Amino acid sequence: MSLFQAVVDEGGSFVGPTLAEFYPEIILFEGTPFALNRIMLLRLLVMVLIVVLFSLWAAKFDKARKTQNYVPGRFQLLGELGLNFVRKNIAHEQLGQKDGDRFLPLLTTIFFTVLLMNLTGVIPGLNISGTSVIGLPLVLAAAAYVTFIYAGIKQNGLRFFTTAIFPAGVPAPMYLLLTPIEFISTFILRPVTLTVRLLMNMLVGHLLLVLAFSATHYFVFYTEGLSMLFGAGTLVFGLAYTLFELLVSVLQAFVFTILTTVYIQLALAEEH
Repeated sequence: MSLFQAVVDEGGSFVGPTLAEFYPEIILFEGTPFALNRIMLLRLLVMVLIVVLFSLWAAKFDKARKTQNYVPGRFQLLGELGLNFVRKNIAHEQLGQKDGDRFLPLLTTIFFTVLLMNLTGVIPGLNISGTSVIGLPLVLAAAAYVTFIYAGIKQNGLRFFTTAIFPAGVPAPMYLLLTPIEFISTFILRPVTLTVRLLMNMLVGHLLLVLAFSATHYFVFYTEGLSMLFGAGTLVFGLAYTLFELLVSVLQAFVFTILTTVYIQLALAEEH
């Protein structure tokens, strides 16, 4: 359903958006493992955009280094602001400079992927977030999960697992209660909560936007008299929620990245 298309049933009554929004028709390669629908094409578009942006930024940075021209243009400045935000406010803040730079490629990839995939939900013509279907949030959560386990084993060896589920300084009988809780919270709930938090925020945001704007379309074009005034109210709500959704898109990118960083930091610690 388009953001501006109301759906009416045979009796002319308004029909709101459903979860079918997230299962659009196949556009290309139907019946093959490579079948593409609108959401998958959107994800590919954003992926290409990310590759192009970072390639151009890298070329600009390399040219500036070779020519010793350290006055950035607007495009280069935009890239520096974004990269420095992840580097200083997330990676270095939580991991320190050495480990922050070590994991910076992953954290930068996660941040910009989540951010740009989220923002497609408020771009006219796209109108749905690439993170509003579970596949992508799950892949990103899996990357975070594998990374913090790798970091823990690399730093502490197999002792990482024992220190994670057997907290130090706890009376032995308490391990009967704490060990299952620590195991579930560390190795099961972390990737699950990363996935569900991002997924549900973008899913609900899309449904609310579709509901607001399609209701506006319905009241303006399918009703008469005073009922048409409700269209003004739903339009105002839709515009206001669009701004809120922009904020949520940025916030969810930050939250996903900062939690990944915190999990890595905890894995690198000697004691958990």
